[in-house]
Amino acid sequence: MENNVNYQIKLDQMLQEIIKKDAKTAPRLLLHSCCGPCSSYVLEYLSSYFRITLFYYNPNISGEQEYRKRVEEQKRLIDSLPVRYPVQFLEGDYEQERFEKAIAGLEHLGERSARCYACYRLRLEEAAVVAKKMGMDYFTTTLSVSPYKNARWLNEIGKALEEEYGVPYLYSDFKKRNGYKRSIELSEQYHLYRQDFCGCKYSKEEEALRKNLKKGLSKE
Repeated sequence: MENNVNYQIKLDQMLQEIIKKDAKTAPRLLLHSCCGPCSSYVLEYLSSYFRITLFYYNPNISGEQEYRKRVEEQKRLIDSLPVRYPVQFLEGDYEQERFEKAIAGLEHLGERSARCYACYRLRLEEAAVVAKKMGMDYFTTTLSVSPYKNARWLNEIGKALEEEYGVPYLYSDFKKRNGYKRSIELSEQYHLYRQDFCGCKYSKEEEALRKNLKKGLSKE
């Protein structure tokens, strides 16, 4: 895909087509979510257009305790957030070995690298598989709401999976139009746990290193 594509405009166009259809029931969307805070704005936004099943599949998350904490925060948000159409929750399997296999040989690379691309692909492909099994009309992910995630990669992967599995991918760059800012506001409003690292043990180690370096510089 081209580097300069505005995925928010592409999403606008898709939503306009959905509105024009004037169907009696809203289309069904499988929304892969990385965490409660990132999903907050996306749910607020898309729940006016779709009947959403939120699919929580994140085998990259380091540690069972951290994983469970994020799951519970996701459920709590769904129960609290006012939406036009009810949101269903579906939890995938916590398959850390599958994640490690997917990024094998890329562990040493930092964030926003090929390691992250492989992680995106793993999670989005599982979402595509589940969306097809459930007969969903669309699938997408909340990941693009983060300024640290590459929207072009996500949409590139999503489109390829659409062609492979036959479920339309909903283009997105949810950070646009202050989406990320709104997610922070909603996180504060609902007192959501906001983690300080993406999820995997490698990102956790990298964040700890950045903090230590920052502390060291501040002492100089």
